[in-house]
Amino acid sequence: MSSPDIAEMLDKSKELDRLRKEQEEVLLEINKMHKKLQSTPEMVEKPGDSSLSKLKMLYTQAKELSESEMSISNQLLGQLDVLIPAGGAGQQRRRIEGNEQKKKRMKGDSDIPRLSPSMRNQQEFFASLKGEQVAARVAQEDGEKDEWVIVKVTHYDKETKEFEVLDEEPGEDEEGGAQRKYKLPWSHIIPFPKISDLATTQEFPPGKQVLAVYPGTTALYKATVVQARKRKTDDYTLEFDDDEEDGSLPQRLVPFNQVVALPDGHRQ
Repeated sequence: MSSPDIAEMLDKSKELDRLRKEQEEVLLEINKMHKKLQSTPEMVEKPGDSSLSKLKMLYTQAKELSESEMSISNQLLGQLDVLIPAGGAGQQRRRIEGNEQKKKRMKGDSDIPRLSPSMRNQQEFFASLKGEQVAARVAQEDGEKDEWVIVKVTHYDKETKEFEVLDEEPGEDEEGGAQRKYKLPWSHIIPFPKISDLATTQEFPPGKQVLAVYPGTTALYKATVVQARKRKTDDYTLEFDDDEEDGSLPQRLVPFNQVVALPDGHRQ
């Protein structure tokens, strides 16, 4: 093996190390984005939010780095195949044949449709909501107002991408006080903040309009935050729209885990 050949292979090895370090950095950023989207999934529906675009860019970068790594690895393998002494031809042939079989298996496996990591995480998050109480828009699309209520998730269908939910509060117009069931898309669901995960709970400053559970009910209405909270566990002081008493809006305390971001285009 000549010195120029060795020097070239060493250069390629250094390039592989660089590519792998870059891939690790990109993967860290991807994981950060996944955690952010899992903790505040409603952010992707906000106007001007670029979270999904950033995630797409990171995946594109990861794909390009992976392809570059594969290209250099193949070049190194080619150089080694040329430089390995002929005496090892039998062993080399068996190794190559084994690799060919592996490639065939990998090719066969790749024909099976698979979800991207981001979609898998999203599906897992949706499925994890089973048994949880969430805010749900149950009114029809052509309804004059948006009706948001507390429901319990009973199932998430990965095929139809729909949630099956149960309104545990019997409706006044329901025969025998029966509980109502709905099938809803993700856009009609807002998870409530988790008491066990205060670090990722979204903070709403004074003056911010939100959607909140009206005290003593299982319905959510548009409200405005009146004052800042001192601690993450404190209740919000809110003024609900159309809640006038004696010509003024009373201030009502609502637990932080019953307050969510106001959906765009909310009709009340």
